Amino acid sequence: MMLQPRERKFLIAWAVCMPLLGIAYWSSGSSATVNAPRSSSAPVETIEHAQKRLAYLRTAESTVSGKQALLDQAKTELATREKGLLAGDSASEAQAQLLQVLQRVAAAQNPPLQVKQVELGQPKPFGENYGMVTVAVTIDARIDEIVNLLAGLNAQPEVVATDDMRFGASHPKQKTIPVRLTVSGIVSRKLLPQKKGIL
Repeated sequence: MMLQPRERKFLIAWAVCMPLLGIAYWSSGSSATVNAPRSSSAPVETIEHAQKRLAYLRTAESTVSGKQALLDQAKTELATREKGLLAGDSASEAQAQLLQVLQRVAAAQNPPLQVKQVELGQPKPFGENYGMVTVAVTIDARIDEIVNLLAGLNAQPEVVATDDMRFGASHPKQKTIPVRLTVSGIVSRKLLPQKKGIL
């Protein structure tokens, strides 16, 4: 592709003018910043403004003790509520403790109830800060014994609750019913197994 003489002249003029324009631009910009008057760094604070700020800080300081008292009260209430969490170093230990609670309450009934089958459920999250472990047991009992067992579970210091209850076919001679009872307990979230990320 051949350039016309007019286009060649334009390119040569452009190549000469652009550096000159750049030099002129940078020299005028730097001299303007050097010769420009500097503005003051901070405004002068008036006495009235300082007094208002002092009053605000004193008000804020007076509320700190009240907020600290509320925080201490909330910590005490939380510690009281978390006394009922199932303890252990892992979710399996917490499930074992939940099973012991069930067996303790069943043995305390009159006559004592016998836990026949045990099924451990998978631990799962319960809100943001807690986890939940479940145990399902099978017990043969009369209706009144089942009601007493549920009342005994409700009276325990641990945070446990009945999740599910399924009745089987009754035994007319013994007047008992097989019951599959699923009970859950609350644990600290740190006891739950951590999910591994997919890479």
